[in-house]
Amino acid sequence: MPAESTPESGHRRKPRSKRRKALVIAAWFAAGVFVLGGTGLGYVYFNLNDNIKSVDIDQALGTDRPLDVDNGSQDILVLGSDTRSGSNKELGGGTDDGSARSDTAMVVHVYEGHKKASVVSIPRDTLVPRPACTDSEGAEHDAASLAMFNSAYSTGGAACAVKTVESMTGIRMDHYVEVDFSGFQKLIDELGGVEVTTTKDISDKESHLDLEAGTHRLTGKQALGLVRTRHGVGDGSDLGRIQLQQAFIKALVEQVKDVGVLTSPKKLYDLADTATKTVTTDSDLASVKDLASFANGLKGIGSSQMNMVTLPVQYDPADGNRVLVEKDKAAQVWEALRNDRPIPKSATKGTASGDAKGVVTS
Repeated sequence: MPAESTPESGHRRKPRSKRRKALVIAAWFAAGVFVLGGTGLGYVYFNLNDNIKSVDIDQALGTDRPLDVDNGSQDILVLGSDTRSGSNKELGGGTDDGSARSDTAMVVHVYEGHKKASVVSIPRDTLVPRPACTDSEGAEHDAASLAMFNSAYSTGGAACAVKTVESMTGIRMDHYVEVDFSGFQKLIDELGGVEVTTTKDISDKESHLDLEAGTHRLTGKQALGLVRTRHGVGDGSDLGRIQLQQAFIKALVEQVKDVGVLTSPKKLYDLADTATKTVTTDSDLASVKDLASFANGLKGIGSSQMNMVTLPVQYDPADGNRVLVEKDKAAQVWEALRNDRPIPKSATKGTASGDAKGVVTS
């Protein structure tokens, strides 16, 4: 059955649309939320609470959701929204059409004991069934038999994105976290940059990135360029970009460990202020106290305890700009997470992948 028509489907993307790329929301999540945990910011909690935007996912979706399994694990949908308005327009390019897109999506599964996690990246161009849903404003949206994954967010916002992921996985999302371009860039700058090593030159005019092979301390602008670059290295695919994003996340998670030893109250406050101003969460995480409590439970997870994979897919024979879910292999991924087990290597063996693995290391 043909895919639902979207502004970017049915033809090869124009160069301008290629600039609407992903920021690493999971990296922000690690930096911004982890910073709030254990940094002694209790005296400013009330001042920061008003910064946080939230969405009541439970009210929007009602009871038609997967079983809420209480086994000590947690599942979080982490999205990067690519709105074209305000400061994001300057950073992301494109036209300010009043819309927003979820150009990065990751399901983060924190295992019982909160000592390790699996992160599953969902390519934005994956063709999936999109269920009917009700958004946070109460508007109803019809189902689509086959649509780009990121159309769920552009159609019905956070609630419809969560609904689509739960339909795909059979896993109830315990939490939702979202951030935008400008917040990501500013947060990296306030962290003092992130050190990475590139094994190849990376040059991409569209993402404004030019790095020679070697070790670099990336500014916020460079970091944003790296996680958005698609044509600067590798095969130019979205799957390759996901490989760069995952490598950057690991580098950032390692660096964030040092934030807790900072002694400047102003530095810590500025980090928390930026984080809370740019985050959108589910209503259960809508206060600094709740974010800090949640983050404190994740502080033991370093990059070596994070298993990062991409949803098993193959390129669509009818359109090389789209990918199709490898259903049997994807079922292995979701079954493992539902049962709080490691993702088997067989689940991703032989699936489509990019050509940027190993280009960025920490």
